[in-house]
Amino acid sequence: MYSIDRTTVDQMLIEMRKAKEIGADVVEIRLDCLRNFSPHQDLEILIKRSPLPTLVTYRPVWEGGQYEGDENKRQDALRLAMQLGATHDFNNSIHRKKPENFKVIVSSHNFHNTPSAEAIGNLAARIQATGADIVKIATTALDITDCAQIFRIMVHSQIPMIGIVMGERGLISLVLSPKFGGYLTYSALEAGAISAPGQPTAKDLLDLYNFRLIRPDTKFYGIIEKPVGHSKSPLLFNAAFKSVGLNAVYLHFLVDDVKMFFDTYSRPDFGGTSCTIPHKEAALKCMDEIDPIAKKIGAMNNICRRPDGKLTAFNTDYIGAISAIEDGLRELNSVNPGASSPLAGKLFVVLGAGGAGKSLAYGGAQKGTRVVVVNRTIAMTLEEVEHFLEEGMVLANTISVGMKPHIDVTPIPKHALKHYCLVFNAIYTPKDTRLLREAKETGAVIVYRTEMLIRQGFEQCLNFTGLPG
Repeated sequence: MYSIDRTTVDQMLIEMRKAKEIGADVVEIRLDCLRNFSPHQDLEILIKRSPLPTLVTYRPVWEGGQYEGDENKRQDALRLAMQLGATHDFNNSIHRKKPENFKVIVSSHNFHNTPSAEAIGNLAARIQATGADIVKIATTALDITDCAQIFRIMVHSQIPMIGIVMGERGLISLVLSPKFGGYLTYSALEAGAISAPGQPTAKDLLDLYNFRLIRPDTKFYGIIEKPVGHSKSPLLFNAAFKSVGLNAVYLHFLVDDVKMFFDTYSRPDFGGTSCTIPHKEAALKCMDEIDPIAKKIGAMNNICRRPDGKLTAFNTDYIGAISAIEDGLRELNSVNPGASSPLAGKLFVVLGAGGAGKSLAYGGAQKGTRVVVVNRTIAMTLEEVEHFLEEGMVLANTISVGMKPHIDVTPIPKHALKHYCLVFNAIYTPKDTRLLREAKETGAVIVYRTEMLIRQGFEQCLNFTGLPG
């Protein structure tokens, strides 16, 4: 469902048509957001001209809305909406005769936290006892595990229920609504038009998360990161799952406490996660098993939950990055005769000694390179590497220098880059960092992180499902 909170009737009608075009099933109009609202004139226009089934909400300030006027006038407007054929969310008229095929939603909004599952269950029972046809409970996520409280109640609800956990940590409650029996879910027409914190856009819900394919038996995966909204992994994995007909969805998981997350989401249909900054080390402590290569590297990026419930950690970063670099070198025809890899024998400079840096150093060593790690506390420093020169070197950057918003800085000055034949950058944003732009100007082959992402994602798909991505 798409929620509209524009300030004029004309704006709302335009948004309704857009909502239908992008695939919304139901549209909600927020009367409390209208300026100079005239019930008898405006309601008839909005409801009669709506291209979709319409839910009318007139929310007072004490329920998180904007209406501050007379309560009788608010309820009169809702009764008029009922007569005109809309659905509404007030309960004073529930016990009166309703039009045929008319359903009443009774809602509760908690903008402070998410109570226990027991408390939510008791609230749902009280709402049901009023005679509501549909129960709606919206809470606020202080942690991603709060979504599980809503899921537990939704899946056992005796009548249709809308369960929403607001905020970025509650995103999965909106996407996974059909998996746990939710009556409907909410989305925004565009990123700047959300009606509650954490709402996805309708386009993302339908196209990125393949919402219409989600069923009670759908398996779910995701990426653990903080912040996480910038990650392109859901785009990659959901497209892969859909292409092979796999009944699965891949989500953004904004996680604060890794152990609590894995303890909470321990269902058999939770298949695992990708894992990145800043949780890789903490997640390792939660594993039942660690793949030998991940153990040797001391870093992982892929976690799978086995059928017996055990969590196993893998490292696919080194495969993705090294194979992308090798292909870049093949473009140069920079391969030593008889070498098993284009990297063999080359001086391989790795900036950073975190998880990605360790993965690249390990992968480079496996390919026969001479690895130099550049870091503030071990091996060589950035200041020293500027003067560490050999023709035909390969550079892999895994540090955040040059990442948005500090896009005008670079870890290696341009005059030193002329000694490198290839430069790889593990930074997401911006795609074209100053480092890569200047490396290209000196004639080096450049390799983007997206190349690594696609390749390591392929390996993760194998680990998750046994099927190629």
